[in-house]
Amino acid sequence: MNFYKVKPLLLILSAITLFSFQVIGQSSENEDDKQILEMGVQILKRYFYEDNQWYITKPSVAKDVKGLINFIEDEPIDSVINNIFKSFSQDQIYVFRLPENVEDSLTVPGFYPYPQVQQRITNISKELEMEFKNRQARVPSALLTNLEERLNLIPAGKGMQLFTQSVYIMPTDLQIPEVIPDSVLNSPGLFQKLVRLDSIRTVYVEQKRINYNDSITAVYVDSLNNVYGKRAYQEELNYQVKRFTDSVKVNNYNILREYNEAVVNSVNDSISLVLETLAQYADFIDSTRITMFNLSGGSSEIGLKSGAERFSRFWLKNVQNDSLSVLVRSVGKRGMFMLIDDGVTISRYKPKETKDFDFRSLGKNISSITSVGKSYEVETPWVIGGEGNAGFSQTYLQNWKKGGLSAISSLIVLKGFANYRRADGHLKWENSGEFRNGWIRPGGKEEQLQKNDDKFEFTSRFGVSAYKKWYYSGEFNFETQFFRGYRYPRAEYAKPISAFLAPSRIYFKVGMEYKPTKDFSMLLSPFTVKNVYVRDTVLVDQTKFGIDADKKSFWEPGLNADLFLRRLITKDITYETKYKMFFNYKEPFQKLDINWENTFVMKLNEYVNMRLLIHMIYDDDVMFPVYNENDVKIGEKAKLQLKQFFSIGFTYKINHKVQHTKRIR
Repeated sequence: MNFYKVKPLLLILSAITLFSFQVIGQSSENEDDKQILEMGVQILKRYFYEDNQWYITKPSVAKDVKGLINFIEDEPIDSVINNIFKSFSQDQIYVFRLPENVEDSLTVPGFYPYPQVQQRITNISKELEMEFKNRQARVPSALLTNLEERLNLIPAGKGMQLFTQSVYIMPTDLQIPEVIPDSVLNSPGLFQKLVRLDSIRTVYVEQKRINYNDSITAVYVDSLNNVYGKRAYQEELNYQVKRFTDSVKVNNYNILREYNEAVVNSVNDSISLVLETLAQYADFIDSTRITMFNLSGGSSEIGLKSGAERFSRFWLKNVQNDSLSVLVRSVGKRGMFMLIDDGVTISRYKPKETKDFDFRSLGKNISSITSVGKSYEVETPWVIGGEGNAGFSQTYLQNWKKGGLSAISSLIVLKGFANYRRADGHLKWENSGEFRNGWIRPGGKEEQLQKNDDKFEFTSRFGVSAYKKWYYSGEFNFETQFFRGYRYPRAEYAKPISAFLAPSRIYFKVGMEYKPTKDFSMLLSPFTVKNVYVRDTVLVDQTKFGIDADKKSFWEPGLNADLFLRRLITKDITYETKYKMFFNYKEPFQKLDINWENTFVMKLNEYVNMRLLIHMIYDDDVMFPVYNENDVKIGEKAKLQLKQFFSIGFTYKINHKVQHTKRIR
């Protein structure tokens, strides 16, 4: 016979034998009893509910086993019913729902739907366009002064520059030869005609100069009006749209809150009514049988049940073997009424000699009455923690002969985790989140504020023990940014190249994880789906992230490998690396994604440390322009992305074990 086939049966028989021996030899629950009970429950759960390779022969047996497991793990039915009845007098709220989770919000009266919001925003934009069309823009007066130098206008008397530079062409009838013939100079009539022609020509040139300066000035003023008009229009549009959308959010929240409160109250009333009916029914059908013993070994049994009466006669005995008949009647499920038979007269003029009674003669362990075992134990399945780091740097220069620029920068890193691990090690659930944000202002307050780091990542990994340190695992990974990104230095109205959820990356992974310690893990996921999504394709060019021009997202299957390693180099220096690789099934051996983070942390004291981050990314879907030696764009290709940070800042860590008590049955 195969040993592995009979091994589960031997474990069950061993557990039952040990449990029976403990019950016979000891009536008080100790630590061994608790372990045997837990092992027995785990065995039943495995073969009846968890292991899909074992099949149940009789569903009725499975139902009975489930009832037995619930009885062992849960409170007695009497305690459950009493707690249910108590909840009715305490106005118990059994379930609740957040207003934002209302599914039928569009049917709620007064709720403002999204299409109407967008239509109203469109109307606001059109109304403002009509209003600003005839409104004079407010141009700073400083931009309208000293126009001669600002626009290089032609000064008076210099109008001939416009004709020598071919801006204008002199009419034929106003042209004067460069060399005047002697015949004209010697003829008074021709000379006077030449003088009049020269004066007319001077007036004509001056008029053309004035017209030219006026046209240049008009174009300049019109451009200023256009720029500041658009700016004023956009500011007013943003203000009105924000005020309108804020009012819609407040209105919709209040509408949904009132509607949700009514639904929650109705649901809880229904639950309360159903619980009361079920509790009364359970209390009515449940029964208990009690057997009473006297000193001579006689016994009598009576059943206790709600809504039914039972009668029984019982003979009491004392040490002298005197008998007394007692009538016992059940009073519902939780009480008995006892009455001495009529006609019994007790008369005793002096006390009889009594003997000391040895309770050990009852054959029971007295310790079961006097000893009190542990009722609860403390469990810590959840561990919650995190780390916060804030670093700042500043450089200020004034009259510095060697040159340079003032600068101020900041970097905030927040990490958190919430991990669940069952005491037997068969189940684990790890959740982690990371937020990084950094800004720099080079050259003083007048320069642009620039972003140098922006990341939000959430990871949730669930694992079931497979073999030793190997787990069947599934992971959800989400990554995006919060703030817009630009190519710096940028113009005032430059288009952003990234924004919130533009892009965002989501990975769904299923595979095997090897985790021998908390400082090392390796996840191999042959079944992985990668999704890249850009929320606003008008604001951000989605084609730069591998998405087609007419779409907002794409997905691709592949193989994923995740590696995590943490090492203590010295007492105060820690090295941590996270390596992720995605291999695309659609284009094998052609497309490969790599994300590799390396972090060195040197602890200076309890709250201050130095941190070095080296982050490398290679993504085949993210394209960069390629230029030739003449700075002419000739195409696009994927490139290695590299980011490095070095900062000194304040650090605060949290590591908290969530404790709760577990009742020992």
